[in-house]
Amino acid sequence: MSKKRHNNIFFLLPFIVILAIIVLLFSSFVNENVKVKEEIPNGNFPQEYKIISPKLPNQLSFCREKVPLENIDVKERLDREIIVNTYWHSLSILSMKRANRWFPVIEPILKEYNIPDDFKYLSLTESILTNTTSPAGAVGFWQFKKDAAREYGLEINKEIDERYNVKKATAAACKFLLDSYKKYGSWTLAAASYNYGKSGIAEQLVRQETNNYYNLVLPEETSRYVFRILAIKEVLENPSKYGFHLNPEDLYPPYKTYEIEINTKISNWAKFAKSKGINYKILKMLNPWLRESFLTNKKHKTYKIALPVPGSIYVIPD
Repeated sequence: MSKKRHNNIFFLLPFIVILAIIVLLFSSFVNENVKVKEEIPNGNFPQEYKIISPKLPNQLSFCREKVPLENIDVKERLDREIIVNTYWHSLSILSMKRANRWFPVIEPILKEYNIPDDFKYLSLTESILTNTTSPAGAVGFWQFKKDAAREYGLEINKEIDERYNVKKATAAACKFLLDSYKKYGSWTLAAASYNYGKSGIAEQLVRQETNNYYNLVLPEETSRYVFRILAIKEVLENPSKYGFHLNPEDLYPPYKTYEIEINTKISNWAKFAKSKGINYKILKMLNPWLRESFLTNKKHKTYKIALPVPGSIYVIPD
């Protein structure tokens, strides 16, 4: 072999190596594809993996008022919300977990005001049972705006915002719903008015010459509103029917609390919390309506402060 030919082969060696690697990678890719096709015949998912359209109930009611599922529009609007709640897994699971904690707080207040129990699903629809604030400025489990909150007796200032007080906000919502029911004679319309306003629903009833929510042409949010409540009610009351299988230990337990009354100034809520064997974070968790780290309370108003039953909540050492 001549020296010139030897040098040419040495020069081509890196390219030969690279070509060999490419051939090996391509062979691996082809083999992997063949393997996938063998595991999934015809490129289809395994038969045990199914996405279905959930079956609608044959009959449904809201606050004992019949939902006219015989109507094609009503049926399809409910179908949409049932599908959303069935396949938006994270939201539905969180709804179930939180409902276990907060429905026992809300239900007795609804009963006290003679409001149908189904309205607990309205609060769940409004906020997923969190003290959230909407872009429009609505606050708390029941999503009250300031004017409506004050109209129904909730205190709002820099130090106190009772829209974050679940018990007081629920009572205020009950008063609103009672007023709406007196106006319309229908709990379904009362629920719709919670979203669209009492005057808004009244105007549309006159304009469209009907007295039935299901016959109204409304903006999409209000058009969907009652159906969203119906869907979350149906899924939470029949979870296994829609594929949800939560164990009792998966659900969030209710807070074990007791209340004390105060009618004086509190200069430092953190110090107050420590005097009760907890910390500021736990105090705020149980009393989110306290909006400042102090309370001036010049009028010596009496407030009820929720505290945890000793030993029911682990206090992280500082």
